[in-house]
Amino acid sequence: MPRHRIYIAAPLFSDAERAFNTALKKALLPFAEVWLPQEDGDLLVDMLAAGRSREAACKHVFKQDLEAIDSATLMVVVLDGRVIDEGATFELGYAWSRGKRCVALRTDPRQLLSHGNNPMIEQAIERTFTGVAALAQWVSQRATEWRKE
Repeated sequence: MPRHRIYIAAPLFSDAERAFNTALKKALLPFAEVWLPQEDGDLLVDMLAAGRSREAACKHVFKQDLEAIDSATLMVVVLDGRVIDEGATFELGYAWSRGKRCVALRTDPRQLLSHGNNPMIEQAIERTFTGVAALAQWVSQRATEWRKE
């Protein structure tokens, strides 16, 4: 039986962001395959440094990430920061439009709007977790359901 896949949509531009994302992936790996673009895909900055044209590199990243979302059972979007990462918001919208289950992780209380996130974000998210442990526990319960399918 194939394992289910989780796609993590998160900012990945600073050392701190990448370290957090790696720890999140590690916490979810016991329950499903986890696609983390910074580890499982090709990064724009690396392709540009290797001499690939910007246009070709952008098309490649776009295509590989959409294929990874299409093969996912669950999208986990990291909402940390005053403003949500624009790439992660696109990935969330795409996943939701493809009928994927979408949940969020927000460990950071800062946000731009005083009354919550933009409704286009909030309505795509089934549930928001405030810690990695609570998210991992929920995914563990879903994994039990997946095994019964």
